[in-house]
Amino acid sequence: MVDILDDRPLKGRGTISNRVGRFEAHARMRTDDGWARAGHDGWDEEADLEVAAATQVRLDASRSVISYNDSPDVNFDRSINPYRGCEHGCVYCFARPSHAYLGHSPGLDFETILYAKRDAPALLAKELRAKGYAPQPIALGANTDAYQPIERTERITRGVLEVLRDFRHPVGIITKSPLVLRDLDILAPMAADGLARVSISITTLDRDLARKLEPRAGTPQRRLDAVRQLSQAGVPVSVLASPMIPALNDTELEGILAAAKEAGASQGHYILLRLPRELGDLMEEWLRLHVPDRADHVLSLIRQCRDGGRNHAEFGTRMRGTGVYAQLLNARYKLAVKRLGLDQRRWSMRCDLFQPPPQAGDQLALF
Repeated sequence: MVDILDDRPLKGRGTISNRVGRFEAHARMRTDDGWARAGHDGWDEEADLEVAAATQVRLDASRSVISYNDSPDVNFDRSINPYRGCEHGCVYCFARPSHAYLGHSPGLDFETILYAKRDAPALLAKELRAKGYAPQPIALGANTDAYQPIERTERITRGVLEVLRDFRHPVGIITKSPLVLRDLDILAPMAADGLARVSISITTLDRDLARKLEPRAGTPQRRLDAVRQLSQAGVPVSVLASPMIPALNDTELEGILAAAKEAGASQGHYILLRLPRELGDLMEEWLRLHVPDRADHVLSLIRQCRDGGRNHAEFGTRMRGTGVYAQLLNARYKLAVKRLGLDQRRWSMRCDLFQPPPQAGDQLALF
């Protein structure tokens, strides 16, 4: 495993380091004694870095697909993540530390070693048929993006949506990918029955900044186009202006919400940057590489919002932060959504339509 890869960003990747996860017994670091660089063994540095940054897709062997939570900070108690790891490569992704549970680095490994739950549709159908299952809206892509680039070929998310459609089960999608438009043929009819909604994440309207923060995600304009097309098709859309990073993209909060309103969104939300576990070091590396002139200022404001640390995981404040800066950001948000009419109440989705479809071997009803 490579630890510190280089002092420059890898093309199409969000991180430049691959520090081992917190559960590993040993740290590993790349060294260069000058022998290989001199050409004595034919080592090619650029080729080595290219191999290190190549995407791998592995099979996930999970026996269940629905994850449950009791967090008071989110409006769903169950979710499905078709993939572990995410090729979008967003440096700020709060899900990065979860890769440590798999023995991988939350750094480059998170965006290059991906796990696909190819049997997710079959597992979902089995779980929805379980005796006593009580339907509630399922969040699709709550941890890693269900529409990341490999979904184009894997098509697991589409398979999951087909099952939810057939069972008449409500679903809320969270994504930053315009690929969600591919499945409008499923989402629009479900939305018409109160069974589907979509939240699009837009971190910045600055294309150059977006390319550095989230290198393999759709451009901001393409995401706004996705909001527009979803809305025109009758799918309720909200926009997440998140994460808000102090002194980096926080000045764009009102602009993102206004653009979302113009594109047809009916709700707007935001989340303050969260830096759990290994993510704090990864984000600091990114700041010192890309915005060295204000890295210390950004980190200082983050600590002001997190009781002196880089992260605070307490329910109730982890999404918004504490302190003067966090309060001002929240006040700006409330004024903006009220002015734009994006402060509608959360949508309610129907659970009363849930009905497992007949399957081979079922006894037919007499009446």
